[in-house]
Amino acid sequence: MDFLFGLPRTSSGHDGIWVIVDRLTKTTRFIPIKATSTLDQLARLYVYKIVNQYEVPVSIVSDRDPRFTSKFWPSLQKAMRTGLKFSTSFHPQTDGQFERTIQTLEDMLRACVLQLKGSWDTHLPLMEFAYNNNYQSSIDMAPYEALYGRPCRTPVCWNEVGERKLVGPELVQITTNNIKLIRENLRIAQDRQKSYADKRRRNLEFQVGDQAFLKLSPWRGVIRFERKGKLSPRYIRPYQITERVGPAAYRLELPIELARIHDVFHSIAVELGSLFSMVGKLIQCVTTFMKKL
Repeated sequence: MDFLFGLPRTSSGHDGIWVIVDRLTKTTRFIPIKATSTLDQLARLYVYKIVNQYEVPVSIVSDRDPRFTSKFWPSLQKAMRTGLKFSTSFHPQTDGQFERTIQTLEDMLRACVLQLKGSWDTHLPLMEFAYNNNYQSSIDMAPYEALYGRPCRTPVCWNEVGERKLVGPELVQITTNNIKLIRENLRIAQDRQKSYADKRRRNLEFQVGDQAFLKLSPWRGVIRFERKGKLSPRYIRPYQITERVGPAAYRLELPIELARIHDVFHSIAVELGSLFSMVGKLIQCVTTFMKKL
């Protein structure tokens, strides 16, 4: 388990997510929390959301967050006969599952906030559902299939089984569209992480005429898009590569409003447009859908 903080505060006061992953089935819980949540409040959430719905874990792996190393948390787990394992300082590979999950969650949050608007915590339940019902290569099935013995039905299937009339057409339509969007965002996030792993094994090369996204520094993303912290966009829309300058630098065709920026960038500052080509289409589709509501 691990925490994701630094998110924009919602109307409910949430500014963080408690990420809990089952190491066997990879089933994941995304629990909205506050940075000011007390240990007693976290313990109650743990009992209500984990112990009550699943069972008492045999062991828990976490980083050395003060919330986990205080006397209260070990005492609670000792009473439940749950072993505690902490990742080594400056060696987060022990906790690698959570790091990868959090990276994917950040990408899903960022995409949903930019495209669906509204508070991120209102979309979190559907993100959790889509994540757990998505195929995981490490277990060769979806986490829900590993947990329940079969994939879970999704709102996308309601029309086929005749349940649309039971729950209301408007709710079904909204939920169906949101599930489709979140699934696509999850796929894009996982593809991007795979591409990052591949980059470590080979040098990046682009061709003149390719479309490339330009990577933003965090503060530039905040200034341009007025999104705070982790939900600020990482890239801005694709620009055409006009020239290769040296072995690992490229010149981009920038618009007039970016004329004050030097137009030559290292390959690590750009991302091939094909990896993100679906994002623009998703934004356009969701914008059209939201206008009809």
